[in-house]
Order: sequence, then structure tokens, then C-alpha cells
Amino acid sequence: MSVMKRVTLIFRSKANKALDRMEDPRETLDYSYQRQLEMLQKVRRGVADVATSRKRVELQMNQIQQTSNKLEKQARDALGAGREDLAREALTRRSSAQNQLSDLQTQYASLQAEEEKLTIASQRLQSKVDSFRTRKETIKATYTAAEAQTRINEAFSGISEEMGDVGMAIQRAEDKTAQMQARAGAIDELLASGALEDVSGAPRDDIQAELDRMGAGNDVELELRKLRGEIGGGSTPELEAGSARSGAGNNAQNNAQVPRPAAPPADDPQPTIPSSDVGEPALPAAEPPRTGDGT
Repeated sequence: MSVMKRVTLIFRSKANKALDRMEDPRETLDYSYQRQLEMLQKVRRGVADVATSRKRVELQMNQIQQTSNKLEKQARDALGAGREDLAREALTRRSSAQNQLSDLQTQYASLQAEEEKLTIASQRLQSKVDSFRTRKETIKATYTAAEAQTRINEAFSGISEEMGDVGMAIQRAEDKTAQMQARAGAIDELLASGALEDVSGAPRDDIQAELDRMGAGNDVELELRKLRGEIGGGSTPELEAGSARSGAGNNAQNNAQVPRPAAPPADDPQPTIPSSDVGEPALPAAEPPRTGDGT
């Protein structure tokens, strides 16, 4: 295969594919129906032309028949008047008119048969066009419904171009929203921890930040105690005994680790009482009266 033939083949295949993609069956059916209507119109025009020709032949036949009858009467009159020569001439003309009338009758019969054929063809074509119109509308409605169903299914499945673009836009928006939320949360944590400073001019409240951290820690402790209570309420006696022994061991260990206050010296007249033994803050001992103070 030469280069030009290959180029021609490729061009034709590409053009055929492009035309097939651009073709709409509904428009093709409408165009075919329009062509059939034009053909039916031509057939009807042909039937009208044949009928017109037949009518003209019929008029000529009537005129020739009238002329033939007139010549026959004139021949009778001439023969009655003793003019045999005139009678012969009239009969000769009548014979010629009869020949023309015979030819016109043959044409008339031919035109009449042609008119009947065209009329039958026109009726058949009319029936075919009507049937094609009904089928065309049915095919168009079915194609439109199938196209709509296909678009709906593609939209539901997300494989259509429009819904694909919408899905990608939604995904990008969700990603950006999540990123902004994460960034805002990170900045809040950094501001709360003091890693970043507030440059808006508001004074930094370290005490409030410490109180907030302590409140968060207390919330955690409360949740932990609540969970311990729920777990302890639903445990078996063996587990409760094990938990009690474990708790006693932990308390003993904690008591062993807590340092006891040292004993006061002997020369101290009023030693302070540790707060852990009394449960209240220790009060400082009253100072002894000094000499010369007037007390």
C-alpha cells in the first residue's frame, strides 16, 4: 500500500468516526422523513400532470368527435343536394378525423392507465410515509428515554464528565477545609502552649493558661475515676479482690515513698505539727516575749 493510499484510508476512517460521533439518530430520521415527503409530493405532482394530459386528450377527442359528426351531416346534406363531390370530400375529412380520434383514444387509454398506476403508487407511498412517521416518532422517543436514563445512571455512578468535575471539586473543597481546620487547631495549640505569641497587642495571661491546663488535667482525672467506677461496678468478686489487693499494695508503696517530717530538735520549746498529721496547715509558734519591749 502506497503512502497516499494509507493517508487517504486514515483520513476516511477518522472522518467516519468523527461523523458517527456527531450524528444524531433523531436528526437523521427527521431528514429521511422529509425526503420521503418530498418524494411523495413529486409523485402527486406527476399524477396531476398525467391527469392534466389525459384531460387535454379528452377535450381533443370531444372536438374531433364533434367535427366528425359535423362532416357526416354535411356529407348527407351534399348528397341530398346532388353534390356527390362535396359529399365525397366531407367523408374524406371525416375519415381523417376518425383516424385522429382513434390515435387520441389510444393515448387517452395509455394516460388513464398511467394515471391509475401513479395513483396506486401515490397511495402506497403515502401509507409507507405514514408508517415511517409513526416508527420514527417511536424510535425518537425510545432514543430520548435511553439517553436520559444513561445520563441519570452516569450521574448516579459518577462516571459522567459533569459529575466527575463536581466530585473532584467537592473533594478539593473537603481537603482544603480539613487542612484549614488542622492548621487552625495547630495554631491554637501553639498559642496555648506559648510556642507562638499573640501579636495583636493583647497581654499574655500565663496564670490563666496554667489554670486552663490544670482544669484540663482535672477533667482527665474525673473521666479516669468514672471509668474506674464503671469497671469496678461490673467486675467479678475475684477481680474485685485482686483490685483491692493491688490497691492496698499501691497505697503501701505510696506511703513508703512519701517522706515523713523529721522530729523537732529538743531545744525547740514549741515544735510545729506537720499538716499531714493534723489535716490543717501548721501554725507557727508564738514568739517568747522579749526583754525591754514592754510586753
